[in-house]
Parts: sequence; structure tokens; C-alpha cells
Amino acid sequence: MEEQLYQTLTDYYQEMVDIRRHLHQYPEVSFEEIETPNYIARYHEALGIPVKTGVGGRGVVATLKGGKPGPTIALRADFDALPIQDQKNVPYKSKIDGAMHGCGHDGHTAILLVLAKALAEQAENLKGTIVFLHQHAEEHAPGGAEPMIADGCLEGVDVVFGTHLWSVDPLWTIQQRNGPFMAATDQFYVNIEGMSGHGAAPHTGRDAIVIGSQMVNTIQTLVSRRVNPLESAVVSIGSFVADNPYNVIAGTASLVGTVRTFKEDVRTQMEQELDDIVTGTAKTMGATADFKYERGYAPVINDEVTNNYLASIAETVPGVERVDTREPIMAAEDFSAYLKERKGTFFFTGAAFPDREENYPHHHPKFDFDERAMLIAAKTLGKAVLAYN
Repeated sequence: MEEQLYQTLTDYYQEMVDIRRHLHQYPEVSFEEIETPNYIARYHEALGIPVKTGVGGRGVVATLKGGKPGPTIALRADFDALPIQDQKNVPYKSKIDGAMHGCGHDGHTAILLVLAKALAEQAENLKGTIVFLHQHAEEHAPGGAEPMIADGCLEGVDVVFGTHLWSVDPLWTIQQRNGPFMAATDQFYVNIEGMSGHGAAPHTGRDAIVIGSQMVNTIQTLVSRRVNPLESAVVSIGSFVADNPYNVIAGTASLVGTVRTFKEDVRTQMEQELDDIVTGTAKTMGATADFKYERGYAPVINDEVTNNYLASIAETVPGVERVDTREPIMAAEDFSAYLKERKGTFFFTGAAFPDREENYPHHHPKFDFDERAMLIAAKTLGKAVLAYN
């Protein structure tokens, strides 16, 4: 069955490319997906695979029952785009102003759809049930995974697999890791209330810019001086706004930032110490500050047994030249929600263009990937399904 599946996927590779490029031209950002889930549902319906729409909001779940008893295996692909202007000069450039698939979710969707088609042709000989999870809103917390789970998408599922095309990892490779793989991601917001004054008399005000600057400088010492150096953490300020005329002391300012961690105790420590810095700095400098901390996605923690299984079968997939153990990264993924509920694993499929000096990273306006990686990913997920007991 494996060789037949590999050949079928190879035969359908151009269709995979066509689907990806169609979706790339018509992206829909998180929580605004309308035509994309309709497209996905129609594709499964045409294959005769039962499909449910509106799962957890805008998710789509298709269920293929095999002809033989066996486990229920879920495969997940996200399908939302980003609010970024596409700057690539390619025939499949986004036609939607201010939106593009800058993270490969168009490719993930194409992989899962064509894999469903190939597996459906072998349905009578398949063991168990395959659940195709097409998830909306991965890019924007609170994300689509949790509401889809709450809506029952994992009912009866024994194990879940997912992959991400990774534009800066070598083509023909699978990148995997046991345990912590991707970080938890949180956001924090600071609103500073100082006191406005004339720029020529700064002593009469409470300069919110100076206060905010002091907060930023102190926050940058958290990881280096407060977190155990054997642990991992990142804190970054992404926005500092204090809009005033040139000759006015700023009375208000706002900061927005992100925190990335792997362990819950470090996550809690960062939240508490950020609060202490913000409130303490403001008080010391005669101002007040409102601090808000929002927890986002949990870390992606791969099940060791499942991940070892994936790594072992990936070595036998045609086209895979190397299976690497990748270092954890501080980027985040709400695939973590599935792993909190079921055993499973999430891995990267290398998708860098081998002949390009520069492969743009994810979320870049010129992001792209070598489409041959989609075939590698489809074959790897397909093998994971067929060989699983």
C-alpha cells in the first residue's frame, strides 16, 4: 500500500501545486475565512468523504473510514493567511490587497487535500479511520484549535500528527524533536499615566516617554538576570507609542510586548516580574501604569513515543535525505492544544529553495517555499497513517 500511495501522490503532485497556488492568490486572514473553508469542504465532498463545516467557528473536519479495523488518526492543516502585503514577483502572487499566505498554510492545506484524495482511493484496504482537521485562525490568538476541540473534533481520535513547511530548513529533510519543540507565546500591555507639560519646563510634568524607556531598559534584564540561565525565555517590546507635538512632555505612553517560554514556572515568573517592573517603575517616577498580561498558546510538547515513531518511518520515505533532531524554537503554534488532549507529534518539513542565496523567513512579505516539499510532507504523513498500529 505504501508504494502505491507514494506513486499516487507523485502523480497528483501538480494538482497539489495548483491548489496551493490558487489558495495563495486568494488568502483570507484569521477569523475572516469564508471561501477557503468552502473550497476545502467542496473538495472532500467531491471525493465522497463525509465532511463537517463550521467546526469551532470556521473549521472543517472530514472523516475517511477505512475498510479494516484500526486506530483513529487525525492529521491537521491550518488554512489562514496573514495581514501582510505580498511583495513577491510570481504568477501566483496574492490578489487580495493587504493579505498573503506568509507562513505556508496554503501549502499545508494542499498537502492534506491531495493526501485525502490518495488515501480515499485505498479506503477499502485502510486500517481504522483518518480524520482530516482543517483549522482556521492559527495565526491569531486565541486561535482555532481550542474551539475546534471544544466542538468535538478529537472525539474518538487516538493520535494526531501535523507538519509545518519550514522555509529556512533544507529541502529533502524532516526536522523533529522529542518533548519541547515550540514555545508558549504570551502578550502584555502597559499604559502609562504621567503628566503632560511644556517641553521647555520638563520639571513640571511626569514624562511618560522617560518612564516607558526606563521600563524597557529594565525589562531587558529579566532574562539575563532573573531567569535561570539553563532555562529558555524571550521578552521583546514590539510597540512603544507616545504621540505628542515636539514641544510637549508626554503625559501618556503605551507599550506592547511578547513573552516566549517553555516551562510553566518560567512563564509565571515572567508575568509576575513584568508586573513588578511596570508598577514599581511608575511609582518610583511619580506616575501610574496599568499592566495587562494575556496568555496565548501553550508550548508544543511532542510525545516521545509518537515522535520516535515518526522519525523512524520518515527515514524510509522516498525523497527524504535526512531526518534531523532540531533545536527548539521560540516561535509558537496552537497545535499545542491538540497535544494537550491526545498523544501526537508536530514536525517541520524542510522547504528552502536549494539554489537561492536567500530564503525569506516566515511572516516576511517575500516569503515563499520550494513546492517539492509538499510532496515530501504528504508522503511522510501518509506513511505515518499506513504504518501506525
